[in-house]
Amino acid sequence: MTRLKSLDLIALGFMTFALFLGAGNIIFPPSAGMAAGEHLGSAALGFLITGVGLPLLAVVALARVGGGMDIMTAPLGRVAGTLFAIAVYLAIGPMFATPRTAVVSFEMGIAPFLGDSQSALLIYTILYFVVVTLLSLNPGRLVDRVGKFITPVLILALLTLGVTALIKPAGPIGSATGRYLEAPLAEGFLQGYLTMDTLGALVFGIVITTAIRNRGIEDPRLITRYSIIAGLIAACGLSLVYLSLFYLGASSREIAAEAPNGVAILTSYVSHTFGEEGRLLLAVVITLACLTTAVGLLTACGQFFSALLPVSYRAVVLIIALFSLLVSNLGLTQLITVSIPVLVGLYPLAIVIIALSLASRCWRSPSRVFIPVMGVALIFGLFDGMAAAGFKEYVPAVIESLPLAQHSLGWFVPVLLILVVAVLIDRWLDSSRHR
Repeated sequence: MTRLKSLDLIALGFMTFALFLGAGNIIFPPSAGMAAGEHLGSAALGFLITGVGLPLLAVVALARVGGGMDIMTAPLGRVAGTLFAIAVYLAIGPMFATPRTAVVSFEMGIAPFLGDSQSALLIYTILYFVVVTLLSLNPGRLVDRVGKFITPVLILALLTLGVTALIKPAGPIGSATGRYLEAPLAEGFLQGYLTMDTLGALVFGIVITTAIRNRGIEDPRLITRYSIIAGLIAACGLSLVYLSLFYLGASSREIAAEAPNGVAILTSYVSHTFGEEGRLLLAVVITLACLTTAVGLLTACGQFFSALLPVSYRAVVLIIALFSLLVSNLGLTQLITVSIPVLVGLYPLAIVIIALSLASRCWRSPSRVFIPVMGVALIFGLFDGMAAAGFKEYVPAVIESLPLAQHSLGWFVPVLLILVVAVLIDRWLDSSRHR
């Protein structure tokens, strides 16, 4: 029986880490850390739940069902499951996450040296997506190209930045601001949405599984085991990155108090601590992190849509890369603004389906549980998304009065209640059938 060697398994874990570590993973923790101030611990815990815990659970759930969303969403029915999968792939693919990798790497890695003109952005994104497309056209060698070469360089750069932030902070931890004053845990939880890692995990499951199978592994138990190990390696790496960046942000108020986002905070810290050489280091970190994530996203989207539509993998990759190129030239601010309500609406569905899949052995008939619970998550997710988009006047007052609704988590209690009812009905119908 073919088994992975230790070095191959480490490379697989590095690849998984690199797939998750993208633009949002680097720019959002510093801004959250600065806003959290003295509530740094609670906010970081909330962020780790959605930024690390949920993606790891998604990898485990997908490994158990075979690595594909089609099997995970099967209890919803073919149409509903396909629609959910399409929404996830579009969100983490050409609509938001993939273009964001290009524009963030430009603004943090290129603009400080060459300027941020529209023409410079266009030239950079063209070159960026050419490289991403070439790497994505042969996904079978993803472990070799990403896990063994690019990721070690990325880890070394991040290690340098993280350790320096811990031993040489820019100043004392500042005071909490905004929502972090009253609910740092909940606010950190929501900030973790912006990484899109849970949605990405639903997509990367098939990439990880494909990489394992391309190494000659066919035993489902070994595929599941190796996927979980890779997920744990990635989770450890992401946790260390997030915690160090949270602390970096929390201790940078004296030098970046007016910074509008994590990009400006990171740039200020690196310039303050390392000078011009530090800015070059930051450019390397951001570009490599974004590049590896973009390759993973483009590969996964290419595999999904080429299986769904009568179009070749190569054609899908080229189309998505071109569309992502166009969207990326809209700019970072517009991308983040539009993505927030979409993520607030999608995340409840992603969280619920991961939880239900992990507990699949508890259901007599999965469809009896999945359909009503996911239906309620969809309804409340849509209302939370509308509120996040600024359309609170269209949200019924009764929904706004629900527990945690003020934190865009109004879906939690209704979903939990419907889950209890659905489980009771599921077991009652099963027992009635066997009488």
